[in-house]
Amino acid sequence: MHPARAHPSLESLRHVALPFDSDAAFLGAVLPRVRAGLDDGRHVLVVTGSQRLRLLADALGQEAGRIDQRIAASWYAHPQRTLAAFHDYARHRRTLIVGEPVWQGRSEREVREWIRYESVLNAALGPAAAVVICLYDVRTAPAPALAYRAVTHPFVGSPYGEAASPAFIQPHELVLDGDHGPLPDPPGQVTSVGFAADELKRFRAAVADYARAAGMDRDLVASLVLSVSEIAANCVEHGSGRGSIRMWVTGREVVCEIADPGGVLDDPLPGYIPPEPESPRGYGLWISRQLCDLVEMRDDAGVLRVRLHMGLGGALGR
Repeated sequence: MHPARAHPSLESLRHVALPFDSDAAFLGAVLPRVRAGLDDGRHVLVVTGSQRLRLLADALGQEAGRIDQRIAASWYAHPQRTLAAFHDYARHRRTLIVGEPVWQGRSEREVREWIRYESVLNAALGPAAAVVICLYDVRTAPAPALAYRAVTHPFVGSPYGEAASPAFIQPHELVLDGDHGPLPDPPGQVTSVGFAADELKRFRAAVADYARAAGMDRDLVASLVLSVSEIAANCVEHGSGRGSIRMWVTGREVVCEIADPGGVLDDPLPGYIPPEPESPRGYGLWISRQLCDLVEMRDDAGVLRVRLHMGLGGALGR
């Protein structure tokens, strides 16, 4: 968390999980909050499905032109990019954000990362003068998302108001299934390449050649090479000065694991919080998390392992 980002109003984030079970319940919960936000002089953003946006616009009448509206399917396409988008929206102004994440069609892995997103949002927007209402349709949201809503949100709403959640856990303390277990061994054939400071150009070329040979789209090859290069550069500059990469294909994605024998995992939320614009450091993992479908990290007996996943033909689950 970055205390220097605190808003001059001294307000801070109020992050609320709000369940509903019908369109009428959605409107009854959201409409008064949106009107109150407008009356309070906040910039209001509502992100949900097109049908519910129309319901809200009809209920607001002429006031509908005063709110920003986004379609959930495109806004909630990638957890890290959604974090960045909310951070940009809330930066340096008072806001009300009402959002309904898209849970349908997500794999178990994707549901886990969206649960983590809900938690990390508390740190990413912590000092912001923002009220964030996260909507949960109890008819369609998966059981793990519903089970964790009180864990990832400091406040839980109901038809009778909002209350502090006694189950809330700070983002850096959240542990989901598999977080502390060893990364699974790669299946099938693995290609390995070592690197040092004077070998990064050759290293990048090897990654690009491997991704192209695997059938990855050309634009995604560039994103993967940039992501891997950022992690390797961190190894060279801040770690042991050398490292290695293992690459393999599983399903419809390429996986690259960079191993740094001198690396240390000392950030409780590595790469999740956007670095300050004037900061000369902190961009490597942030960039990799923005570009890749999934980034996993483990401290394995003194070796820091960073595993990057990228789909061959586009980000998984979009």
